[in-house]
Amino acid sequence: MSLDDSIEKYALWNASLYGGKASPGAVIGKVIGEFPDAKNDMKAMAAKVNARIKEVNRLSLEEQKGLIAKKFPELLEERKKERSDELKELEGVDLKKGVVMRFAPSPSGPMHLGHAITGGLTSLYVKKYGGKFILRIEDTNSDNIDPFAYDQLPRDGEWIFGNVSEVWVQSDRLKVYYDYMERFLDKEAVYVCTCSQEAFKECSTKKEDCPCRGLSKSEQIVRWKNMFDKKSGFKEGEAVVRFKSGMQDKNPAMRDFPLMRINDSEHPRQGRKFRVWPLMNFSVAVDDIEAGMTHIIRAKDHADNAKRQEKMYKALGLSFAPKTYFLGRYNFEGLELSCSKTKARIEAGEFSGWDDIRLPFLVALRRRGYQPESLLKYSRLVGLSLTDKSVAAEEFFKAIDSYDKEVLDPISKRFFIIRNPVKIAVDGAPAQVVELDLHPDNEKGGRKLKTASEFFVDEQDYKVLKKEGLYRLMDCLNLRSEKGKFTFDSLEYEKYKEKGAKIIHWLPAEEKLLKVEVLMPDNKAVECLGEPMLERLKVGDVIQAERFGFMRLDSKNKDKLVFWFAHN
Repeated sequence: MSLDDSIEKYALWNASLYGGKASPGAVIGKVIGEFPDAKNDMKAMAAKVNARIKEVNRLSLEEQKGLIAKKFPELLEERKKERSDELKELEGVDLKKGVVMRFAPSPSGPMHLGHAITGGLTSLYVKKYGGKFILRIEDTNSDNIDPFAYDQLPRDGEWIFGNVSEVWVQSDRLKVYYDYMERFLDKEAVYVCTCSQEAFKECSTKKEDCPCRGLSKSEQIVRWKNMFDKKSGFKEGEAVVRFKSGMQDKNPAMRDFPLMRINDSEHPRQGRKFRVWPLMNFSVAVDDIEAGMTHIIRAKDHADNAKRQEKMYKALGLSFAPKTYFLGRYNFEGLELSCSKTKARIEAGEFSGWDDIRLPFLVALRRRGYQPESLLKYSRLVGLSLTDKSVAAEEFFKAIDSYDKEVLDPISKRFFIIRNPVKIAVDGAPAQVVELDLHPDNEKGGRKLKTASEFFVDEQDYKVLKKEGLYRLMDCLNLRSEKGKFTFDSLEYEKYKEKGAKIIHWLPAEEKLLKVEVLMPDNKAVECLGEPMLERLKVGDVIQAERFGFMRLDSKNKDKLVFWFAHN
């Protein structure tokens, strides 16, 4: 197999796994595995990969799969092998049409880690089968909405999932819900109930119909219209629309449950334009019908809601029945994911905003430089499971950081950033122009530093250097520490390998160095010095600071560069 064949093979394969769109980094990694010598000319190989990916991404998912079957059938055999991170197959998938699925984060704030895990599964299945992925903002309850969420949730969804097809906002769809309610009224599947909560509860306890249930269709329609009449109709709390599920159901929660209510509160998006609002079960059922939802992944505490919605489908005479998969509760120990609690702390000044570096919200993780692929990998490994799970924050981030490093390590450029710098003098050190790699595999050379006899080293490394022995300044020279002084020993790495104690990163004191601030996850800033090449970075670039960690350039100020730290 030639290099070009390998590029085509893995471009097709990666595209087929991710909804028809291949990623250059993933393809390059696979190709290097088969052709290690290709690393010698990474620019040429990257150009070939990008060109082939453009061709592959123009093909439909079916065309991509067809080419794999024709030219690279061994990949299909490999796919058949069971792997620990393989997504379970969904039942009843039309492989020609794909699936229609949805994810509905609460509009009480932006997405957090829990959304990445649960919503990630839905996203991965749409990528697996093709089809439509709807991000739905369920904002029919005005009591718990942060207006910030209307813009931020779609941004979060596009970043973490990358395959959102449409964004639906329920408060923009009130007239659709009214039309459906009139269909239910016409079929006498619902009634307008004016009983007090206490009176209805008594009827439910006795498994008896309330007086409102038996009123005629015409009377129900009159009552329905009166719900909209603020002047002479019902007041808030005086009437609700109930579904005729049966007052004899064994489960009290299933007995003639409510579908619509009056709410005169001002809505963050709609103001006071509407006063009759759907409750969750009704708006969800209507939206799923309208979207042609095929499969749903939802928390297992929505099992009763799924049954309620099935009853509504049948009441309309629909054979519509999306396949539902339930998930157990996933609890993050030591992480506060409550939007309402976090918002209160933001308003109190404890946090700077939703993107405060200490918070487990996606907008903060993105700002630190985390990659969505790492969170989606975790989601895939969790998979479809009914079992409740708890994971400590430290354990979770240990896994995520490992996955994120797998993504970033092959693509992030390397630079020297020195924390709490200490200047040292190395007697006898020769003047040099040291050329360092921007990446050890993919981009040789590119960083040139002029050195003489004075260097900056990390404060912690300086403490190590006080111990007598042979040390190496990375890719520069070997020095000997004796009696508190540092003396040039040699240039060759082989000499260091014999009896060297430690390799240390450094910066030349003679160069015009940059002031750098690194904001750490505990919100403490570390003052550093950085090499001049950092000036060429753009805001948003993620780098690997040698022997420090991965970080994202957050801002370029006149006097310094500010990075946000991700992880080691």
